[in-house]
Amino acid sequence: MNKDQKPIELSEGSVIKAPFWPEPVKIEKVEYLGDHIRIVGATINSKTYVDSLIYKEDFDKIEAFSIITDFLANAEDVFLALEAYRFKLASLFDPLLAMNVSRVDPLPHQIEAVYGYVLKLPRIRFLIADDPGAGKTIMAGLIIKELKLRGLVRRILIVVPGHLKDQWRRELKEKFSEAFVVIDRGMIEAHYGENIWEKEAQIITSIDFSKQETILPALESVHWDLVIVDEAHKMAAYRYGDKLKETARYKLGKVLSRVSEHLLFLTATPHKGDPENFRLFLDLLEPGFFSSTEMLEESMRNRDNPLFTRRLKEDLKDFDGRPLFLPRHVRTIKFEITDEEKRLYNLLSEYVVTQYNKALQSDKKRNVAFALLILQRRMASSVYALKRSLERRKRRLEALLRGEKEKPIRVDFEAVEEIDDYDEEQRWEMEEGWETLSVAESREELEKEVKTIEQLLEMADEIIRKEIEVKLKEFRGVMESLGDQKILIFTESRDSLDYLVDKIRSWGYTVTYIHGGMRLEDRVKAEQIFKNESQVMVATEAAGEGINLQFCNIMINYDIPWNPNRLEQRMGRIHRYGQVKEVFVFNLVAEDTREGKVLARLLDKLEEIRKALGTDKVFDVIGEIFYGKKLYQLVLEAAANARDIEDILEEIDLKVDEEYISRVKDALGESLATRFIDYT
Repeated sequence: MNKDQKPIELSEGSVIKAPFWPEPVKIEKVEYLGDHIRIVGATINSKTYVDSLIYKEDFDKIEAFSIITDFLANAEDVFLALEAYRFKLASLFDPLLAMNVSRVDPLPHQIEAVYGYVLKLPRIRFLIADDPGAGKTIMAGLIIKELKLRGLVRRILIVVPGHLKDQWRRELKEKFSEAFVVIDRGMIEAHYGENIWEKEAQIITSIDFSKQETILPALESVHWDLVIVDEAHKMAAYRYGDKLKETARYKLGKVLSRVSEHLLFLTATPHKGDPENFRLFLDLLEPGFFSSTEMLEESMRNRDNPLFTRRLKEDLKDFDGRPLFLPRHVRTIKFEITDEEKRLYNLLSEYVVTQYNKALQSDKKRNVAFALLILQRRMASSVYALKRSLERRKRRLEALLRGEKEKPIRVDFEAVEEIDDYDEEQRWEMEEGWETLSVAESREELEKEVKTIEQLLEMADEIIRKEIEVKLKEFRGVMESLGDQKILIFTESRDSLDYLVDKIRSWGYTVTYIHGGMRLEDRVKAEQIFKNESQVMVATEAAGEGINLQFCNIMINYDIPWNPNRLEQRMGRIHRYGQVKEVFVFNLVAEDTREGKVLARLLDKLEEIRKALGTDKVFDVIGEIFYGKKLYQLVLEAAANARDIEDILEEIDLKVDEEYISRVKDALGESLATRFIDYT
C-alpha cells in the first residue's frame, strides 16, 4: 500500500472489490493475521461464498465499492432485471409454481401426489406406484420443475428402461422446457478420458446400460441432487430361505440410493404378491426402514406408510368427477394354418429344435439355445419375416464355408426378459446376430444346414407367391370390417412391417409407419401424418417410445410378443389418459402351432380372469396375474418342444376361484392403494 494512500476501512457489512474476485464482495468477517488479512463473505450478485487470505503486497488492490443509483439505466434492462428477481421469489408466493409455468393440465391425483405427498418431504425418498396410464412422467416433471424453481436441485439423473429414453426426453422438453442429455455407449466413447456423468447436469440413461460393471464406477463417483427411476420394480432382489439374490439392477439401485440426495421411484407394479421382495425394494429408498415383512404388512394394514402412494385406475377421475379411463375390449381371433404352412412350420421346427438341443448339450448352453429360437419367432410373425431371416442365415453360413472367421455374437444377458428392455435398434442388432448363430462343428454339418435352409426358403417363397398365408387373410378381413376408422397395427419384426406396409397400400389404404431405426424427430413426424393424413399406422415396439397415439382407438396385434409384458406396453399406447373413445384390441393367433396354443390359452385365461375380477386391468399387469409363472419361458419351451405341450397348457390353466381372485388383487397392489383422492 502506498504511504500517501489512505487505507480503506475493512469492517463487517462493507462492500469491497478487487481483481481476485469476479464481482464485489460483502464482508461478513475480517481477521488481521500479521502480514495477511483474512476476508470471509459472499459475492453480492451470485452469493458465492468467499474465504480469502490476502497478502500484504496485494492490499492496495482492494477498493471500497458503492452502488450509485443515478436512474440512467436502460428502462427495458431494468424491467427485465426486476422480472428476473420476481421470478426468483415466485415460489415463495405461488405454491403451485411448476404447474403454472409448464405446458400441462394436471389432474387431481397428480397434484395430490406432487404437492400433497412428495414436496412436503424435507428429503425426498418416495415411491409413486399408481396404476398404468396415470401420468407418472408428468408427476416427475412437476417435481423436477418445482425443485429447480426453488433452487433445491441442479444435478438430475433419470434412469429408465432403454425403450423409454426418447419418450422421457420428448415429454420433459415439450411439457416442461427441460433439456436432458441421453447417455449411452456412443456418448461415453465420444468423451473418452472424461467422466460424462460429472460433465452434464441433466441426464437420461437406461437401467441396463448403467448397471454394467464398466459403467457403474464412474456413475458412483458423482453425487446427484435428484435421481428418478422409472419402472423401478425391475431393480429386484429375492430371498430364498437364508440366501439373498441381488440382481445387477438391484445393485445399481443401491448405488443410486447412496449417491443421491433426493430419490424418486416410479412403477405401476410394486408388490408382485411377495412381501419380502417388496420390503427389499423399499430398502433402496430408505435402507432398514422396515426391518421385517411383519412391520411392512402392519404398516400397509394401517395405511400409514410414509414411503409410497398408490392410486387405482378405477379411482382416477378428472375435476368434474368423470372417469379418466374408458373400457377396453380385447378379442382374440384364432385361426389354423394351411397344409403348406404346416409343412414349413414342421420342417423349421425340426431344424431349430435339433440346433437347440445341440446347443444345450455343448458348452454353449442355454443363452445360445434361446437365441436359436429366433427363426421360429420370425415365422410366428410372418412367412415373409422368416424368409428374410433365412436369407441372412444362408449368406452367413456360406461365408463360413468360404473360410471367413466366425463373428462374435452377443448372448450375455441375465434373463431373456431383460432383452425386451433394450431400445429396439439394439435388440434388432442382437437378433440379427442370433439369426446367423451356428452350432455346426464340421464342414459337412454346415453344408447340410445350407441345404435345409434352401429347402425352407423354397417352401416360404411358394407360400408368399401364392398368397395363401391364413393370417394375412384373417388380418385383411378384420381391417375391412372396421371401415374407415384409424387403425394401429403392431408387429415385432421390421421385415413384417415392410411386408404389411406394401400389402395394406396395395389394398387401397393410406398408410404410414414407425420403427426403431427412425430418429425421434422422424417418429414424431410420422405420428402427425397418422393423426392428420393416414388411416393406418404399422408400428414395431418403437411406437411406445415417445409417441402419443390416443387419437386412435383400434389396435390389431398382427403378431403376439412371446413376452406378454410387451402386450401390456402396446395396449398402453392407446388406452391411456386423453383417449376419448372405448378401445378395441384384436389379437391374431395361430392355434395349431405349439407356441400359438400357449398364447391362445393365455389370452383365453386372461379373459376369464377379467370377467371374474370385473375389470380390464388384467391387461396392464399380465405378468402379475400369473405370478410365479415365467410366461416367456413357457412360450419358449413350447416353441423348442422342450416340454410336453399339455403340461405347459395345464400350468397356464389356473383355477379362478375366490382364493385366486384374492391373491390376484394383492398382486395388483390393491392392498397398497389409497382409495380417497383429495380434489380440493
